[in-house]
Amino acid sequence: MKLLRFGAAGAEKPGLLDADGGLRDLSGEVDDIAGKALSEAGLDRLRALDAQALPRIDGSPRLGPPVARTQKLIAVGLNYVDHAAEAGMPIPEEPILFSKAVSCISGPNDDIVLQPHVTKGDWEVELAIVIGRTATNIGEEEGLDHVAGYTICNDVSERAFQLESTGQWLKGKSLDTFGPIGPWLVTRDEVPDPHGLALWLDVNGERRQSGNTSNMIFSVPKLVSYISRFMTLVPGDVIATGTPPGVAMGMDEPPWLKPGDRMHLGVEGLGEQVQTVVAMP
Repeated sequence: MKLLRFGAAGAEKPGLLDADGGLRDLSGEVDDIAGKALSEAGLDRLRALDAQALPRIDGSPRLGPPVARTQKLIAVGLNYVDHAAEAGMPIPEEPILFSKAVSCISGPNDDIVLQPHVTKGDWEVELAIVIGRTATNIGEEEGLDHVAGYTICNDVSERAFQLESTGQWLKGKSLDTFGPIGPWLVTRDEVPDPHGLALWLDVNGERRQSGNTSNMIFSVPKLVSYISRFMTLVPGDVIATGTPPGVAMGMDEPPWLKPGDRMHLGVEGLGEQVQTVVAMP
């Protein structure tokens, strides 16, 4: 099942993608893709609906983030061996965690807005986990049981804020629009193995990133378990699991993002995103 949210920013309605690729309105069945709707029982209820009987959404409405009321957006740094190498950093012995402010979350095809003081904007395609069941200090063997499904996150970054001067990862990761998520939340039953998915990102039609989640250092259940030691994960929380090599930061002459650039990215089975970089008005 592929769940989504459509409509103007801040006023999205819940929906799903039917078997023919059409958009269907779920607002008569659930208030949003959040909370109890992400539980096993909530997802089973939606799964049992006749999608063809739901109202069809005509046209091409804006897609918002596929999950609502996210309390935490936690990201994992250097979770691919080859990305750690291009960043000139050692392979981590345990997951490196940082947060992105939830105010950075945007729709999968919304513009990326560069504020005037952004000089080193960068891209990072990532598999993202959506939590469906509260997790506190759980074991790794329980990790997948707490996952509602998966989506895509472009972990857009400002490297100067992140790494230079009094750099902090939080500062470099949290600007408005720097967390596109979507297009859909693909439920866990449709992704039997999240550790064998191809992922890629193009900038202006040129392939920049190409990888596979089989090369992640820390697995999905490991990450859910590990993060739950330090904070309670609740339904709607999102974990961005790290990026493969090919980011601007790893190049001899980094082609930092600039207004007019177009990013096109995807993860196998989870859809695609397209974003245009614009200057702040």
